[in-house]
Amino acid sequence: MLDFKKLINVLEKKNKFIITCHVNPDADALGSELAIGDILEQLGKEFRIINTSNTPYNLKFLDVDNKIERFDKEIHKKVFEEFDAAIFLDLNFINRTVRMEEFFKDFKGTKICIDHHTKPENFAEYNFIDESESSTGEIIFDLLSCCDSLKLNKKNALPIYAAIMTDTGSFRFSKTNSALHKKVAKLLKYDLNPEKIYDKIYEQYEFSRNKLLGEALHTISITESKKISYMTITQETLKKSGAIESDVDGFVNFALATKGVKIGILFFELKDSLKISFRSKDDIPVNKLAEEFGGGGHLNAAGTRLFNVKLQDIQPKVLFASEKYC
Repeated sequence: MLDFKKLINVLEKKNKFIITCHVNPDADALGSELAIGDILEQLGKEFRIINTSNTPYNLKFLDVDNKIERFDKEIHKKVFEEFDAAIFLDLNFINRTVRMEEFFKDFKGTKICIDHHTKPENFAEYNFIDESESSTGEIIFDLLSCCDSLKLNKKNALPIYAAIMTDTGSFRFSKTNSALHKKVAKLLKYDLNPEKIYDKIYEQYEFSRNKLLGEALHTISITESKKISYMTITQETLKKSGAIESDVDGFVNFALATKGVKIGILFFELKDSLKISFRSKDDIPVNKLAEEFGGGGHLNAAGTRLFNVKLQDIQPKVLFASEKYC
């Protein structure tokens, strides 16, 4: 159990907070940011939510008050100089802030990390990390629930619900249990509509995203062992479809959706690097596989980002390494 009294004590001692999350944020990252922002408002604190990436179009409905800003070094330089604390959500390596990394390394204020991923880098003075939680959003829910001075309300219930729902694969992953459902039941008391929330996140994509998915599905291959399936998206494919990087979120799951396959892999060629996403079934630890290539994550969901490598060179190595986990 995390020491939430200690966390509240840290928050109460500071006055101006920068809130941030990882590059290409998902609903857990964004929902946790918005919910912690509401907590800071309840504590009478000043804050700015600043991310290195744009908010994906299908998640903008979570930010009803337009609190989330995209990082601009000229605009936000003064914020980094004047604010006295930074809260990092849903990440455990500072390099996942990408364009903001150098500013955070020079940041003189207190750093606070709230996360649920394995093997944190320990770049922050205060780490509130619980790998047993389904999501960072669930940690924020627990924070609200254990402190009498904080209140769960309609404003924070929506982003927390979206965070938990998406990171549990719509309540089907292994960390979905009776305790989690009881927490979600409390969120639903605030007139949330699960059907509409799911629709906005997963069923209102741009047509270009569906075109990209079709191209990606065309690349699906399976190894000789029949236990590993993988798909590939290049920059050329991305441009051809007219899609954007955040549209790729969730594609890796299609690589896993084949009978007998134990590990699904997505190779995604970015402008400056190669992103590799891993998914697995049962107790196959793809976080260990990701660690072999400088990444990490959870037991069944992990990833890495490699620089100065060519897809055709690294792909065979990753597939070869994957076989021993099956």
